[in-house]
Amino acid sequence: MKIATFNVNSVRKRLPIVLEWLKSNKPDVLCLQETKVQDSEFPLSEFDGSGYHVTFRGMKSYNGVAVLSLVAPKKVAFGFDDGGEPDEARLIRVTIDGITIVNTYIPQGASLDSPKYPYKLEWYRRLRAYFAKHLSTKKPAIWCGDMNVAPEPIDVDNAKAKKKHVCFHEDVRREYHETLAWGFTDVFRMLYPDKLQYTFWDYRQPNTLIENRGWRVDHILATAPLAKKCTNAEVDVKPRNVENPSDHTVMWAKFSS
Repeated sequence: MKIATFNVNSVRKRLPIVLEWLKSNKPDVLCLQETKVQDSEFPLSEFDGSGYHVTFRGMKSYNGVAVLSLVAPKKVAFGFDDGGEPDEARLIRVTIDGITIVNTYIPQGASLDSPKYPYKLEWYRRLRAYFAKHLSTKKPAIWCGDMNVAPEPIDVDNAKAKKKHVCFHEDVRREYHETLAWGFTDVFRMLYPDKLQYTFWDYRQPNTLIENRGWRVDHILATAPLAKKCTNAEVDVKPRNVENPSDHTVMWAKFSS
């Protein structure tokens, strides 16, 4: 199985990029985040003829997740089911070919003094409980998406200057690592322990891509039965280099059968 993840920063704006990437790379699954469209206006018809089944949940202007898959999912669930705010436009769980895939768009957090930051930390704690409820460390599962966390100093440009950033602060990194410790492996880091590779380059700042000043915040994580079958994991920078790109690019991983 080849699975990919891509924060599109508006699926309607990035449709040509998404469709071209699907055609050229033919992943079994492509998980999208930040689709920024309510369900009634999702461009579903644009995927007619692509060969992909499309499962999605969104809202107007913000957030939104989708899963494009060659095989129709057998099970689909949206959002948290713990009695709190479901936040359905940030989480989708599907089962495809016996593998459970959880696609998340983790809250960014805004700033350390914003109420959105403790919400982000709590989101990770809720996610750990969600995994314990719906997944098993002994069964194949994937957690992927835009995590809005650079896990280690190697994963962000100028780490010393980012210590108080909501995507690199010690608190959110701790929550992320504790969630990982539930039973997931970062397959990119497993294969490439020392490789410098980013997935996001802020286009509000000039020349970040040219100068490679970015963040590795988009991840593909697998439980042990699947992690040991991961044969490759790469970041495709091409979608970030085309006209009208997202500020993120595609990451993909391949797992043997």
